[in-house]
Amino acid sequence: MKYQNKRKQAAALSYHPESPNPPVLVAKGKGKIAENIINQAKEHHIPIQEDPSLVELLGQLEMNKMIPEELYNAVAEVFTFVYRIDQKSGE
Repeated sequence: MKYQNKRKQAAALSYHPESPNPPVLVAKGKGKIAENIINQAKEHHIPIQEDPSLVELLGQLEMNKMIPEELYNAVAEVFTFVYRIDQKSGE
């Protein structure tokens, strides 16, 4: 029998399209903190995308810092996902 004790992880990014700056990591956590991040996103109708490997990488970054260039493509996929959901909900 295989047992996995993988604690839930979450990260939140802030991005302003009109700004020339890349997204910023504004929240991250594991366990109860991750659950709080997810619950806050749900309460505020913020789309949630599950990407464990990206969350793992974001979890290694410092809070309130711009994401490094090597994560731009992965983070762009997240914002594309959010944009599509926003477009569908506006229909």
